[in-house]
Amino acid sequence: MDLTVLGLLCSLLLYRILHMNQNGTGWVVAFLCESCFTFVWLFYTNITWSPAAHIPYPDRLDERVHDLPSVDLFVTTAYPVREPPVLVVNTVLSLLAVNYPANKLACYVSDDGCSPLTYFSLKEVSKFAKIWVPFCKKYNVKVRAPFRYFLNPVTATEDPEFAIEWEMTKREYEKLRQRVEDATEDSDWLNADNDFEAFSNTKPNDHSTIVKVKVIWENKGGVGDEKEVPHLVYISREKRPNYVHHYKAGAMNFMVRVSGLMTNAPYMLNLDCDMYANEAKVVRQAMCIFLQESVVPNNCAFVQFPQAFYDSNANGFNIFQSYTEQGDAGIQGPIYEGSGCFHTRRVMYGLSPSDLEDDGSLSSATTRRFLTQESLTREFGNSKEMVKSVAGALQRTSNPQNELTNSIVAAKEVGNFHYECQTSWGKTVGWLYGSIAEDKNTSIGIHSRGWTSSCISLNPPAFLGCMPLVGVEGFLQSRRWMTGGLEVLLNKQSPLIGIFHQKLRFRQRLVYLSSCMGSLASIPVILYCLLPAYCILHNSPLFPKVTLS
Repeated sequence: MDLTVLGLLCSLLLYRILHMNQNGTGWVVAFLCESCFTFVWLFYTNITWSPAAHIPYPDRLDERVHDLPSVDLFVTTAYPVREPPVLVVNTVLSLLAVNYPANKLACYVSDDGCSPLTYFSLKEVSKFAKIWVPFCKKYNVKVRAPFRYFLNPVTATEDPEFAIEWEMTKREYEKLRQRVEDATEDSDWLNADNDFEAFSNTKPNDHSTIVKVKVIWENKGGVGDEKEVPHLVYISREKRPNYVHHYKAGAMNFMVRVSGLMTNAPYMLNLDCDMYANEAKVVRQAMCIFLQESVVPNNCAFVQFPQAFYDSNANGFNIFQSYTEQGDAGIQGPIYEGSGCFHTRRVMYGLSPSDLEDDGSLSSATTRRFLTQESLTREFGNSKEMVKSVAGALQRTSNPQNELTNSIVAAKEVGNFHYECQTSWGKTVGWLYGSIAEDKNTSIGIHSRGWTSSCISLNPPAFLGCMPLVGVEGFLQSRRWMTGGLEVLLNKQSPLIGIFHQKLRFRQRLVYLSSCMGSLASIPVILYCLLPAYCILHNSPLFPKVTLS
């Protein structure tokens, strides 16, 4: 099929060339646009040549449930108006209720808008979660986002006990939703609670660091305790006017540092606030890739789940996304897409496969180079607690969890807007700066060090979200994607500029080029759409006239 399409495209271009002298400007513009389309089509076709799919078997992890690694769950939000708190509530609840030991999970919510409404919503979540999480695990609920789960009523054939608990849980969720909506319209609650004192006189772009771990920090149970709820932490980094805060990448790096001080899990999930966990075993699915013993060494840096949307008008996008993801997986791995991705903490701290032995331990040369006090301070900042945390993560030792009060003090220190100055954060450590498309930029940095990635396509999808809106919001989102692609194409992480020092495979480099050139491809599309009108006005045919006898 690809050869047939290629033959037709080449035939069209050859036809244009042979008749170039007999036609006007419209013919030349058409030839240039069609050449661009052929070029871009070749890039995308490259992705589909070697599709691959990873099939996990999460039930096999039941045998080693006591040895499962800890996972930190990151949720990012910034605009309480564009991203309604109810969406954030459901995303967080779906993560707190996943089928994984609760004492090995911690959910961090980064509020880059420093909104007391978001914090209020999370406090309400902390109360309802103690009902919702045990309910989901007791009855093995499939969809663990309440706003989607309660769309289907209980049937008459259901167990009476289940029906009673279902009704009770739904009533509690409706109370939660109503309280959040009422708080959106009326802010009197803000002055009635001393817990919101930190939000007084704050602005989205001018406030100090806020860390609220008292949302939920009560996880004391064992692996099999179904009534336990994972830790839930609210954080908001310091932001000041006229200071570059690096958008989402800066917020992600702050979450990495805070989570390293509190739980220091070896794996991290990055999820947007409007995408909920649609598969209860999604964490186990990812761990199947990271923990597989059949591949030595295991050079998988991150596991990406394809982005999917529950809107009916997103079906075409879902199919295309799954199609390209499986194609990427057969090369060097899929591109990190900014959401629905599990990362390895040690990789985000700058390690390369060459720094590790086959068993995953640090080589002696890496230990001498990385694990000195001077080197760690220079790379990760001058926080002693942060240096201790990084050393523990790199050596895969036990979590250096301190007293809660000490963790809060250290967390506020690493959240200062000047903490990253003269360090490697955003350069070689964490999410990379230099582009508003931090996902693509960071992904190139990971793959160029020699790491691979994996894709897991599930049916139903692991994560579901809202399709970007049409109109102004959709236009702004598209502009961010296109601008970010151009920034990646022109910065030092560019698959073109870094051709001599990156360890990207040739076809993987083509994949990144095709993803970055989407913004450039829009120019010939616009010209090609306007071309018929130009030809009609100037009597310049796009195709030769056919004379009928």
